[in-house]
Amino acid sequence: MGGPGNPPEGTPEGAPGGGEDEYRSVVFDESFVRAARLQEFSAQERIADHAPAVRRRPPLRRGLSRQALVLVLLIAVAFGTAIYMGVRQPYQSPAAREPIEPLRMTVIPLVPEGEVPGTADAAFLYEHSPAAQFKTGAEGVPLPASRRTAHFSDSQVVSALTTAKDYVVRSSLDPEVLTGGEVRAVRVLLDPEQLDQFDQSFARPTPDGRHAPTGWLVRFDPSRAELADRRVRVQGTLQAAEADASTLEVTADHTSVYALRAAGGGDKDKVSLFTLRRELHFRFDRDDLRMHQAQLVVSYVQAGPLSCAEDSTNHLRPLLAGQTAKEGGPAGTDPYATGGATALCGSLARSAQPKV
Repeated sequence: MGGPGNPPEGTPEGAPGGGEDEYRSVVFDESFVRAARLQEFSAQERIADHAPAVRRRPPLRRGLSRQALVLVLLIAVAFGTAIYMGVRQPYQSPAAREPIEPLRMTVIPLVPEGEVPGTADAAFLYEHSPAAQFKTGAEGVPLPASRRTAHFSDSQVVSALTTAKDYVVRSSLDPEVLTGGEVRAVRVLLDPEQLDQFDQSFARPTPDGRHAPTGWLVRFDPSRAELADRRVRVQGTLQAAEADASTLEVTADHTSVYALRAAGGGDKDKVSLFTLRRELHFRFDRDDLRMHQAQLVVSYVQAGPLSCAEDSTNHLRPLLAGQTAKEGGPAGTDPYATGGATALCGSLARSAQPKV
């Protein structure tokens, strides 16, 4: 690169080099001459009648570089394509969802055979019942090992199982729900299209297989019973399967055991166990998976000790320690067994009761 006094295209050929050339700074090559804005008239031109000795040359035109032209062209093409695609293919509304099936629910009271056993010690009852090895609370609702399906990823299957677990825990293990107070914690997990049915069930309970609060969640009549131990024992399974290319299904089958005493009773009052087996069927589309919500389509409940004469639509009204049912029912049903009951009122098998 030349110094400050060098011509733009370097030192002319034949020009003396070296810093000692005192005339180097005033030597101009052809590039300087071409770049000059003022040009002296030639001798032939000066013969003519010209007043000025020099003339002004038009500025050199410097066009855009090739890279700049290519960039401008690409921007123009991209902008034009975006406008064209926006006109020809505007954003399409998502495909309409199929109507969601309303929840179908069945609650089967299980009548005890004789007097309900009880003691003052809830731990003793648990140890001498089939629930002795059950886990406490959410620990009894573990997530199974999950695998992706043909149309759903591992994370989507896990999301479905997690939502189903949350529903089981909130709707059957939360003390606030069990005592008849909280329902919002359960409601927020439902698909929005089921909320009208849910709200109607609590506003106007009806034993029609569609609008019973006890089909959505577990809650006891607070005027009759209260929890003697808030640590509910539970055991069961969660299973996920692909129904079709757009739907996942999860089946939750759990047995929960509650220690209850008479409402307003003291610590010395007798405690009895209440056993409830509940099978829930959930469906999930991709919107549900994204929003951590579920479609609850089947709720099948067996619970006792209850009396068939009592209405279990709005609350469960358990028979407590020392009480007996006024009416019996069909042959005994054991909620710990894997088979499903078919009667609308059954008998609580003696094997399901603690040995006192």
